[in-house]
Amino acid sequence: MKRIPFLPDTYTFMLVGTVVLASVLPAYGSFAVVLKHVTTVAIALLFFLHGAKLSRQAIIDGLTHWRLHALILSCTFVFFPVMGFALKPLLLPLINDELYLGVLYMCMLPATVQSAVALTGIARGNVPAAVCGASASTLLGIVITPFLVNGLITPTTGAASPIDSVASIFAQLMLPFIAGHILRPYFDNAFRKAGKALSFIDRGSILLVIYSAFSAAVIGGIWQQISASMVAGLVVISLVFLALAMVFVHTLAKVFGFGRKDQITAIFGGAQKSLASGVPMAQVLFTSSVAGVMVLPLMIFHLLQLIVSSILAQRWHRQNEELP
Repeated sequence: MKRIPFLPDTYTFMLVGTVVLASVLPAYGSFAVVLKHVTTVAIALLFFLHGAKLSRQAIIDGLTHWRLHALILSCTFVFFPVMGFALKPLLLPLINDELYLGVLYMCMLPATVQSAVALTGIARGNVPAAVCGASASTLLGIVITPFLVNGLITPTTGAASPIDSVASIFAQLMLPFIAGHILRPYFDNAFRKAGKALSFIDRGSILLVIYSAFSAAVIGGIWQQISASMVAGLVVISLVFLALAMVFVHTLAKVFGFGRKDQITAIFGGAQKSLASGVPMAQVLFTSSVAGVMVLPLMIFHLLQLIVSSILAQRWHRQNEELP
């Protein structure tokens, strides 16, 4: 059967399956210790691949459109956190305090790279600008997110100091990213030949980190703290945040006089959050018992952003085909 375009893909179901597996068979004892070291290596490999995939030409092509990038970054690192704090009175009746902190953490994360670029391509937006904007968001997030988290969330999560957090994230994420980009010319042909095998490594690394985070959360009693009604509340919150962010970006893009392609790029770049960055960062920023709770809102938001954005991308693709 042909997959309906806006339904979740296989990877999304694997994300949910990983949470179920960690809930039923969490990692204990010595296995958990080994898993922690393996996930550290997996995270480094993940960001090495991200750096290797980013071409210099994409950076050059994208940097010329600084106004578009400023709009995307303002939504990512300003509008989202403001929403998180401004809507607190409406959110707390739906979820508990711990999940609310997870929502705030999600709001402070950088934009996603893979899905933003892929969806922009489907909708026939400005792909070079999408690559540059999403990558810039990821790199800035390595510095901005830890400072936001330590300044606004730390008191109840036990995160390290801002300098320690940035240093740890820089070592685990930024250095492999830079190394991958520098070594790109030497690996380019090999990556082309590897094809889909790289996507398995990419996505497998994220699944591994999610399993590790949720294992610790399950052992810490996450499902005794979170009810089904709270999960439903997270779904409602995610849809509201996604809708508000898309309206915000779309409105400003029109005010600034951006064309259709740049409007599409701004919406997919500014209204999405990165699971690939958020889960590894949570492993560094929060204690093991807290990390799983902190990434649960992000996972739900990630699932819904893919569904909604896929619907929009397919619709805009059809509209572009109908244009003269």
